[in-house]
Amino acid sequence: MTSARIQTPGALDDEDLDRSLRPRSLEEFVGQDSLKRQLGVAIEAALSRGEALDHVLLAGPPGLGKTSLAQIVAAELDAPFVQTAGPALERKGDVAAFLTALEPRSVFFVDEIHRLPRTLEETFYPAMEDRRLPITVGVGAGARVVTLELPHFTMIGATTRVGLLTTPLRDRFGIQQRVELYAEPELAMIVRRSAAILAVEIDEAGASAIARRSRGTPRVANRLLRRVRDYAEVRGDGVVTAVVAGRALEMLEVDGAGLDRLDRELLLAICEKFGGGPVGLSTLAVAVGEEADTVEDVYEPYLLQCGLLMRTPRGRVATARAYEHVGLSAPAGLERLF
Repeated sequence: MTSARIQTPGALDDEDLDRSLRPRSLEEFVGQDSLKRQLGVAIEAALSRGEALDHVLLAGPPGLGKTSLAQIVAAELDAPFVQTAGPALERKGDVAAFLTALEPRSVFFVDEIHRLPRTLEETFYPAMEDRRLPITVGVGAGARVVTLELPHFTMIGATTRVGLLTTPLRDRFGIQQRVELYAEPELAMIVRRSAAILAVEIDEAGASAIARRSRGTPRVANRLLRRVRDYAEVRGDGVVTAVVAGRALEMLEVDGAGLDRLDRELLLAICEKFGGGPVGLSTLAVAVGEEADTVEDVYEPYLLQCGLLMRTPRGRVATARAYEHVGLSAPAGLERLF
């Protein structure tokens, strides 16, 4: 079998590169130890009984490996993997087309399941519980309901907004897990693994420098590694060291805490335009020229984790640490107020 390392990195586009960097098994998957242990036990039990794995719901910020985990589950089960996304399912016929084409014990992955139209949710209920799919045939007085039998299958839903799922849909997932942001040592391991696949020479300090600025997210770590590799090849000798990584990331406007330009714009907008807050999400999104969902799903989790931002019932509030990070003086009494 051809190793990913033998491929010529320059011949791959970004999508191919992302695919080549994905782990292929639970053993290769770095981090999320508790989640992996629980999934491993469930998979082994399902295999020993010759059954399909119970339905799985994976929640967490984007870029943490939910899609990779779904593909790994299918590989560990030696089962077909079928993928779609909530926004792509618009009609009951779309759902029926996927479900009726599934092979026995298939893994059916629905990304962004929170964006599934509410009118389609009820279509999934009997399919997930009883492996039955009621279909209305005909129209008007002559219409009748035909129930199709479905094979045993495992549905895996991935979401960044688990709170938007209705209770009836959420309760039909027997395994519910949250994928957490990664610690720096775990990200350094991911960077070193990806560097080996991409045939990039990197030292421990270089890997740590990238990991420290990767926002706790493997997808960001791999993206930064590719850009640092470019810098090392053009402005250096091709070796990624801490110094080379630092210069490359400075050029990319990624600071020592992993904040990029838009992160800082968000904090500056709250601190300067809105007096530190509270400010509503939609107002803040307009102020920085970004979609509200992107601000909430992509930028806020890391700012909250760093203690730079707070969510309150009245809106978003900048902390004293946020003022310090953007080089401003915090208002008197801010620490006592929050």
